[in-house]
This record gives sequence, C-alpha cells and structure tokens, in this order.
Amino acid sequence: MQRERGFTLIELLVVFGIMALLIGLAPVAFDRMRDSAQYRDTVRTMLSQMRGARYRAMAEGREIRFSVNLNQRTYGVYGGLPCALPEALQMRATVAGIELTGQGEASIRFLPSGGATGGSIEVLRTSGAGTRLRVDWLSGRVTQEALTP
Repeated sequence: MQRERGFTLIELLVVFGIMALLIGLAPVAFDRMRDSAQYRDTVRTMLSQMRGARYRAMAEGREIRFSVNLNQRTYGVYGGLPCALPEALQMRATVAGIELTGQGEASIRFLPSGGATGGSIEVLRTSGAGTRLRVDWLSGRVTQEALTP
C-alpha cells in the first residue's frame, strides 16, 4: 500500500495562521525598535554636545552655550545647527532663571574656567521613563542618570 505525500488542509491553515500573526506583529515590534533607537541616539547626541561644549569653552577661553527650545523641540550648541527632537520624546529643562527666554528656550552656559551655569535636561519617553543629563555648576561636569516613571 502506497501513501500519498503532502500536507493536509488543517496543517496548511495552521501555518498560514501563524504567518498572519507574525506579519501582524511585525509593525508593532518595528515601531518599538525605532522609538528605542531614536531615544538612545538623542540622549547620546545631547550628552556628546554638552560635553563638547564644556571642552570647547575651556580650550577656546570663551563661553559656549548649549540650548534647548521647548517650543520648537530642538536642541544643540548655540550658533550651530540645531537637532530636532523625535516626536515620540519629550524634553524638560531646569536651568538658572537668567538662562530662560520667553520663547521657550533654556540654556546652560559652559565657562572658560571649566564651570557652568548648571542645570539639567530631561529626555522622556511616552511611558514617563527617561534620562536626566545634569550639569554641575561648579565643575561643569555632565552626568547622566536614569529616570523611572
């Protein structure tokens, strides 16, 4: 007696069902991965620019300002090309009162002596978790700490 080879209809339906489920979940996983990559890139870029501003101020012997514009959702070293904050993220700034403008701009000035006006910039995800980049006013040192919701 010879058996026919092949798949049953039920086996094919199970395989197609699994494939449909995977295809349906792929965009959600991709969005999460993209948002996570944008968050990490933003924090790294901001941290790098703040540390670079400190070193430039000391090397050039002049004040260098790092600014965030909360209304326009941009950040960067003053006078340079500003970086746009991704839509999925939020920013908060705590700076000295003289470093705030009426247009939603907050700045931290790095001084030639190595100090700074001090403050912190928070980069937040939609979940409320995020990172605080803190600038010490005495040393001008930039540190990073995690924020939990």
